[in-house]
Amino acid sequence: MTQASYLFTRSNIFSLLAILFVFMFILTGCGNEAASVEDEGAEEPETEETEVVNVREITHAMGTTPIEGTPERIVTLYQGATDAAVAFGITPVGAVESWVQQPFYEYFRSDLEGVEIVGLETQPNLEEIAKLNPDLIIASKLRHEEVYEQLSEIAPTVTHETVFMFKETVELMGQAMNQEEKANEILINWDNRVADLSAKLQEKLGNDWPINVSILNFRADHARIYNTGFAGSILEEVGFTRPENQQIEDAVTMLTDKESITEMNADVFYIFNEDDPAVQQTFEEWTSHPLWNQLDAVQKEQVHMVDEVTWNMAGGIVAANLMLDDIYDRFGLEK
Repeated sequence: MTQASYLFTRSNIFSLLAILFVFMFILTGCGNEAASVEDEGAEEPETEETEVVNVREITHAMGTTPIEGTPERIVTLYQGATDAAVAFGITPVGAVESWVQQPFYEYFRSDLEGVEIVGLETQPNLEEIAKLNPDLIIASKLRHEEVYEQLSEIAPTVTHETVFMFKETVELMGQAMNQEEKANEILINWDNRVADLSAKLQEKLGNDWPINVSILNFRADHARIYNTGFAGSILEEVGFTRPENQQIEDAVTMLTDKESITEMNADVFYIFNEDDPAVQQTFEEWTSHPLWNQLDAVQKEQVHMVDEVTWNMAGGIVAANLMLDDIYDRFGLEK
C-alpha cells in the first residue's frame, strides 16, 4: 500500500467517525427534547386535577362560596351550628354565646373548652372573629344577612336559611368542612333512632297511636302554642300528630286570655318555660283555671315539663337526640 492510499484510508475512517458522532449527538438531543416535552405534558394535567379536587363550590342560602381544602379554623354563629360542630367532633375556634347558661349550654359545654366567644347570635363581633383568622364561618341568613358581605371578607362564609333545621345544618356543614361522609353517618344514625322510637311507640300504644301533642310555653303576660319549629318538626318526624287548630303555618299561636285555654287541647302536653318568677306566676294562674282541668292531657296525666334548652333554644342535632332520649324515657321505652 502506498503512502497516499494509506493516508486516504485513514482520512475516510476519520470522516466516517465524525459523521457517526454528529448523528449520535443529534439523536441524543432529540431524545432529551422529546422526554422534556413528554415530562411537561405529564405535569400539566396533574396540576389541573389537584386544583379541581381542592376547591369545592358550596351552594347555600346566600349564594355560592368556593372553599379550598379542609377548613381547620371554624367559627359558628348560631347555636345549631355550634351543636353540629360538637356532633362532628370538631372544636370551633370561635362561637357565639348561648342564650342562657352562658357562656355555652351545659349539655355541650365540656366539648367547647378554650373556644372564644365572638358576641351574640344576633350581633356577632366582626373584629373578634377576624382576630381568630378563621378559614370557614358558619352563619344563618335569618340572623346574619346584613353582615354577610363583611363576614365573607374575613373568611369563606356559608349560611343556612334559618337556625332550627338541624338536619340541613349538618348537611351544609358536612359539605363546607369537607366532612360529608361523617355528615351522612350522623344523619343515618338519626334516621335509625327515629324509626326505632316510632316503632316502639306504635307497639306500646297500639290503636291509640298516633297521638295528638301540644307544645306549650308560658310567658310573663301570655301563653304560647308552638305550631312549628325545632321541637315540632322532631315530634312530627317521630309520628306524633297535632290538633287540627294547630295545623297552620304560623309558628306560634299567642294566647292572651285564659278563656282560650281550650285551644291547647291535646293528648299530651310538652311544656318548656323560662326560669323566671313572673313566668312561674303566669303558669300557676293558667293551670289553676277550671278550663285547664278539662283538657285531655291533664285528665290523662300526660303533662310533661321539659328542658327549654334542648327542646327549644339549642336547635342542633345533639339537642335533637337528647329530645328523643327524653321521649323514650317518658314513655318507658328502651333506647
